[in-house]
Amino acid sequence: MNQERVFKVLLGPHMTEKAAFAAERNQYVFKVADDATKPEIKKAVQALFGKKVDRVQVLNMKGKTKRTANGIGQRKGYRKAYVTLAAGETLEDFSGAE
Repeated sequence: MNQERVFKVLLGPHMTEKAAFAAERNQYVFKVADDATKPEIKKAVQALFGKKVDRVQVLNMKGKTKRTANGIGQRKGYRKAYVTLAAGETLEDFSGAE
């Protein structure tokens, strides 16, 4: 996988309280592109961090419905991936700031 595609697949870390608890269980959460597949995400993490990935779980987050002055609006949804690393692997440089 070329370097350009790696950065198009992985949009950035998704740091929340839930993601911090997942990091303790060796799972890391990333925002990913809408067209990214599980094998692409796995290859991208392995290429970027040089760690062995055990499995990838992907879910689509629906945008919230919000009231606006003009009626009802919809926030943009996104896609995120829970990446589980192999036993003994950790991401030390996984920053907590987004």
